[in-house]
Amino acid sequence: MNFIKPYIFITVGLFIFAFGWTAFLIPSEIIGGGISGLGSLIYFATGFEVGYTNLLVNIVLVLIAIRILGAHFGINTIYGILVSSFFFIVLQNLISKPLVNDAFMAALIGGGLSGVGVGIAFMHGGNAGGTDIIALIINKYKNISPGRVFLYIDVVVIASSWFLFHDVEKIVYGYVVMAVASYSVDLVLDGSKQSFQIMIYSRYSKIIAERISEEVGRGVTCLKAYGWYSKKDIEVVMVIARKTDKQHILKIVQETDDRAFISVAKVMGVFGHNFEEIRL
Repeated sequence: MNFIKPYIFITVGLFIFAFGWTAFLIPSEIIGGGISGLGSLIYFATGFEVGYTNLLVNIVLVLIAIRILGAHFGINTIYGILVSSFFFIVLQNLISKPLVNDAFMAALIGGGLSGVGVGIAFMHGGNAGGTDIIALIINKYKNISPGRVFLYIDVVVIASSWFLFHDVEKIVYGYVVMAVASYSVDLVLDGSKQSFQIMIYSRYSKIIAERISEEVGRGVTCLKAYGWYSKKDIEVVMVIARKTDKQHILKIVQETDDRAFISVAKVMGVFGHNFEEIRL
């Protein structure tokens, strides 16, 4: 189950991603970013379905990535490409009209669904290929954040829709999709990667620190402090932990010292060992 579970979530995420495009964006002739946006441009120009374009372009990108990044490139990426292409092909043939008639609503809903879907896939180690592969290749040579790579590609793809439709409104809708999708991805990922700074004031600080280190596997810092009320030297236990570890840590404190004073604060970002890598 530990092996299968991530693929179930990746599949669900990519279905939501493809559904957002095929049920709202493509029938409304709205061009979003990435390889799906490029596939939409080709579809409106030639009638060649987005799923097939997605598959062919990604095959080329995977071959380049394997040559540059090595054969260990990633089974999850290849799985994501095949699954997302399949969903695009099936859903585009099933859905011929947008589920909402208003283009702006279609942009909001389609962008939101595609972003949430990609976020779910990312959260479990998968992706739909495309610009993700391009970002990995560029990261091999330059320390640039994937978000910036996505932005540059999306801006170019969406702006290119002018040559097909000659309609500024469609370009604006495309940028709405880009913004909403980006926000939705961040919302999903930030929720899963949310970190907390926990400060624990207790008579049994050493026991609590030892238990957190042993049972949770998180690094602990003990700060020397002076209690003004008690007029005694104390040790304050500070730990930076993931959202998934917070309850376990609080349980340890409660079991060890039910009179402990605890403060819990969300942190904007945590970078370093076992957390995020700094990308500029």
